[in-house]
Amino acid sequence: QVQLVESGGGLVQPGGSLKLSCEVYGNSFRLVRMAWYRQAPGKERGMVATLLSNTNTEYADTLKGRFAIYRHNLENTFYLQMTDLLPEGKAVYSCFVQETKGDEAWGQGNQVTISS
Repeated sequence: QVQLVESGGGLVQPGGSLKLSCEVYGNSFRLVRMAWYRQAPGKERGMVATLLSNTNTEYADTLKGRFAIYRHNLENTFYLQMTDLLPEGKAVYSCFVQETKGDEAWGQGNQVTISS
């Protein structure tokens, strides 16, 4: 089973940008789904962005056009580029992967705070 290590969280001003990284340790060739989720204080965790093995992407409706999930070819890392961040985007962001045989793995979670 793969393990995930996240990096890139922190404090950013409203309207700013931030990039999160999720490094996959193990055999990343069996991944069928890579995704980012977030959980704001007092709220349930929700899907932010998904990247499928066929390169299709899905985004939460309110984040389309501002967030982008991607992975460079043959890299064991995928990313979430966030732009025009809003204060309500403050949350713990976690990466997630699913393998072909159904196994799932989560990253450790990274705090993102949007504040002036």
